Amino acid sequence: MNPISKIPSSEITPEETFLNRRFFMKTAIWAGSAVATGGMYRAFSPRSDVKSTGSEIATVVDSTFQSSLGADEKVNSFGEIAGYNNYYEFSTDKSAVAAKAKDFVTDPWSVEVGGLVGKPRVFGLEDLLKMESEERVYRFRCVEGWSMVIPWVGFPLAKLLSLVEPRSEATHVAFETYYDLKQMPDAGSAGIDLPYVEGLRMDEAMHPLTLLATGLYGKTLPNQNGAPIRLVVPWKYGFKSIKSVVKITLTNREPPTTWSLANPGEYGFYSNVNPKVDHPRWSQAKERRIGEAGSRETLMFNGYEAQVAHLYAGMNFEEDF
Repeated sequence: MNPISKIPSSEITPEETFLNRRFFMKTAIWAGSAVATGGMYRAFSPRSDVKSTGSEIATVVDSTFQSSLGADEKVNSFGEIAGYNNYYEFSTDKSAVAAKAKDFVTDPWSVEVGGLVGKPRVFGLEDLLKMESEERVYRFRCVEGWSMVIPWVGFPLAKLLSLVEPRSEATHVAFETYYDLKQMPDAGSAGIDLPYVEGLRMDEAMHPLTLLATGLYGKTLPNQNGAPIRLVVPWKYGFKSIKSVVKITLTNREPPTTWSLANPGEYGFYSNVNPKVDHPRWSQAKERRIGEAGSRETLMFNGYEAQVAHLYAGMNFEEDF
């Protein structure tokens, strides 16, 4: 289990405020009608079967996050997390994703794990939730052009991979997301090739910070946040953390990734949070924290430098970006 530390209660948004009337007035504006507002309510009120409570999250912080937690760090509210999402299969409008994903069917669900493994296996949703309940961990930071501090709930990817017995020649892990135009009718205009694919090096995938998330704020993942299971790699930009995963393949070569395929000059395989290497069209030295005015300094590896920098020793970040 992770070390337990106290956080001032002022730095955690109480669960009872997640669903307050003011928040739903905002969603009514986003949705544009009373009918759509009802859909947003359902989208923002997922089943409470992760079995973590708001008070538990308020007192548990993994040691790696605690070591980089600044005095001005505050966990974002549930409303900020659930109402502003990148999920191109549903919409390229970040504030529209929740309403369009409200009827997305995520149960039953399965994740096929194969490739260079000794024991290929298909994991059902009940298998994944059981692993989460046995080895629950938390991750907090997310950067994707903007930044959020999110209490993700899940279990280490390494736990799942160990069950399929990776073969020695496996060097990378490839991921594929769910894709169905019947459930995602706007995906045809997403501007990227689908299904969405991502990848990690094996050492990145096996790192204890790499998470398969099944929830946030102690709640089951909302559809717009990648239900029912998504990857969370907290030291990388958010587009690396693929949503609604259905397939994981161990391979001996670097797998293709959606944004690298779309624009290799701007989006590399690694996509580590790095304020020292600019994106070709903008500086990455600062980030915009959702809910804050202005910007703040971007932290190397998103504040997890002490834990992950050794994975990239000797690499040229101008080339391996």
